Amino acid sequence: MHSRFDLFFHFYFPVHSSPFFSRYLVGANHTSARFCSLSVIMEPATGKSSLFRNILARALIFGVLIMVFRFVYVVSITGESCTLGSFCFFSLPQNLNFIVPGAGVSAIVGNDAVSGSDPRRDLYTSKEWIRAVHFYSSVFQDLISEGLLSPHSKSLCVETPLGQEVFALKEIGVENSIGIFKKAAKPLVVKGEGHQIPFDDNSFDFIFSGGARLDASARLADFALEIARTLKPEGFVVVHVKANDTYSFNSLLDLFSSFNLVKTIDMAGFDSSMPYIREIVLRKDTVIRNHGGRKIPDGVSGNKCSVPGHKRELVQKAEPLIEEEPLKPWITLKRNINNVKYLPSMVDISFKNRYLYVDVGARSYGSSIGSWFRKQYPKQNKTFHVYAIEADKTFHQQYESKKKTVTLLPYAAWVKNETLRFEINRDPGQEEVDELKDKGRGMGRIQPVKSSGGEVDEIQGFDFAEWLINTVTESDFVVMKMDVEGTEFDLIPRLFKTGAICLIDEIFLECHYNRWQRCCPGQRSAKYEKTYGQCLQLFTSLRESGVLVHQWW
Repeated sequence: MHSRFDLFFHFYFPVHSSPFFSRYLVGANHTSARFCSLSVIMEPATGKSSLFRNILARALIFGVLIMVFRFVYVVSITGESCTLGSFCFFSLPQNLNFIVPGAGVSAIVGNDAVSGSDPRRDLYTSKEWIRAVHFYSSVFQDLISEGLLSPHSKSLCVETPLGQEVFALKEIGVENSIGIFKKAAKPLVVKGEGHQIPFDDNSFDFIFSGGARLDASARLADFALEIARTLKPEGFVVVHVKANDTYSFNSLLDLFSSFNLVKTIDMAGFDSSMPYIREIVLRKDTVIRNHGGRKIPDGVSGNKCSVPGHKRELVQKAEPLIEEEPLKPWITLKRNINNVKYLPSMVDISFKNRYLYVDVGARSYGSSIGSWFRKQYPKQNKTFHVYAIEADKTFHQQYESKKKTVTLLPYAAWVKNETLRFEINRDPGQEEVDELKDKGRGMGRIQPVKSSGGEVDEIQGFDFAEWLINTVTESDFVVMKMDVEGTEFDLIPRLFKTGAICLIDEIFLECHYNRWQRCCPGQRSAKYEKTYGQCLQLFTSLRESGVLVHQWW
């Protein structure tokens, strides 16, 4: 004998027509028993009242079954969560408020940002998230109080993986805010990168880059140019970096050539990954102050330049010059390289556009590029491109296999573009090993003091200072080694006259003089007219001008 519930169930949902519901039949029979008992106890005398209650009970049961059916359909069959309002009767509200304790205002994140089953709900309520939001909210509130940011500012956060900065902006009322990262985290963060911001020119009033992400960028110049492009004139950009020395600070300013410095402040970070932060605030000029895309060095007057103060300070930290002429310079000067205080060992070189090593008088690849620069020069994990300037055609073939990392300039560095006579000079006793073509090959010179009967070729000389000005900018990190057999007394003054000297960060210079001969004790070299005193004067004058120069051997 069937209960009322059984009859109702089979009437509306025949078992044979829906195997799905047969699984719930046993549970339904137990439930129907309870309803029948309740119906018997409460059944009134009048037929109309009993009929009304029966209809109401059946309608209630029907509604419950419909809810169960829709819930099972959504979760089990379609695989969706209950964010689908068309199927679930208990979806999350359209706007979900996360209250960050102590921040003052609750930030509103839409239901498409986080749902009941979304793992980001745990992220947005984690201690790390709350700590970051507290920190950035405080930073942005300070900027608002100083008039650098307002609730009406259209704001962009660059390279924000999770969007804490965007959340913090919304937290304090700057609603029109968005972030970009290579992987989107909507609605706070859309897809984009610092070197390719997916917005139109002059789109934002305020741009922020935190977490030292500018430091880590592999395309710093593009990063800075994109910020300049998308920021409105007189808009503000705020960056958080690790730069803690004047060299790196000024290197960063060189990247933002169309901005004025507003302020800089040092502060404690909010986690162990960045315990120290330098906040730099810049304001975009109404007129771009670059020159054909190239930054003219500070202090330029006509074609001359003065080395900026932050570079002069580094000269004071350099190793002392060897003031007394060494009796065995081939030993003393070579050992002195162990005393050199390299620039990257003193400062952070992260905020440079490119990293370049210019070897003037390179000879073979292994002479100094492979044996010294590649192995010994501290590079702070930066990739350097090498320019090898070598007029002696004997060594040119060696660079064919190095084209990806080395650019060969098969000319002679000179003060102007002209054809020159190039002479190979050999020290006494060197002729018999000339066939080695490297260690045994004499040194090439232009404008020889007197003909020594050596091998003479016609070569092309080029204006080295002019080439340098057209090749590098002040935002590049440039290391130069110069070994040009006496021509340094022509090239160095030319570098100062043209202002190209300000484009060089560090110089390793071999100064050629009438030194004592290795082969012949008590005899000086007749190849050069300059004395050691004149070489020492050249080094001293370079350092007094603020150029970080080291004695090469």
